[in-house]
Amino acid sequence: MSESRELGRALRGWRDRVAPAAVGLPAGGVRRAAGLRREELAQLACLSVDYVVRLEQGRATSPSPQVLAALARALRLSPAEREHLYLLAGQAPPAPGQLSAHLPAGVRRLIDQLDGTPLSVYDAAWNLTLWNPLWAALFGDPSAQRGRERNIVWRHFNGLPSRVSHTPGQEARFEAATVADLRAATARYPADNGLRSLINDLRSHSTDFARLWDTGIVGVHDTDTKTVHHPDAGTLTLDCDVLMVPGSDLRIVAYTAAPGTDTADRLRLLHVIGTQAMAE
Repeated sequence: MSESRELGRALRGWRDRVAPAAVGLPAGGVRRAAGLRREELAQLACLSVDYVVRLEQGRATSPSPQVLAALARALRLSPAEREHLYLLAGQAPPAPGQLSAHLPAGVRRLIDQLDGTPLSVYDAAWNLTLWNPLWAALFGDPSAQRGRERNIVWRHFNGLPSRVSHTPGQEARFEAATVADLRAATARYPADNGLRSLINDLRSHSTDFARLWDTGIVGVHDTDTKTVHHPDAGTLTLDCDVLMVPGSDLRIVAYTAAPGTDTADRLRLLHVIGTQAMAE
């Protein structure tokens, strides 16, 4: 059996074992698939349905490492399964000197279970890799975003739309911390071409980033407040905490409000309405 057909067989098997509820999808209605539908896998991995079909039928060859990382996350593969996926696709699994997109099972369970708190997960380069429904309701659904549109540093220094506003002090702390994070990441992952390309392009596109990078600025993530402007729920002022996952460079970003406050009430409203727009 060719490697492309073996890859397709493996993808179908992994897709069939993933329960929709386990990835936050509704499981109602008549389902022919034992687990995820192809359309659902495409949505979770931010790929086209046609491309998923061609992969499973063995008609698409040489998927990129970025595509494989997205499929591994969407299918919740174990480290051994993730390595097997890369080998079936004819790609070398990420080396120790490269960024890893692997999400430990405990992190997934945490995101799934703490559904009353907006939570998101980023890798060492500040690429958004996972989020819960309340985070999507608060900041907007990122499912349609591709590539660097999901990188928080790229978005900030290139002025992409955001529901967050900063005071000058908050902005200075945020920029110092994220630039310092990228500098540290280059030391830990010297062989990662994507990381080097990100930094080079940031330096070319943003004079502010280039200036901070060249100064060797150092910053750390402390608890801070974020002001979020939601089109329906109004303005929410939230505490923002960045938590490191032990044994990895993953960062969990949590947004919380003090009990009994107006912001806490607005979060509960968002938990109900989700990403739907409220009727006038």
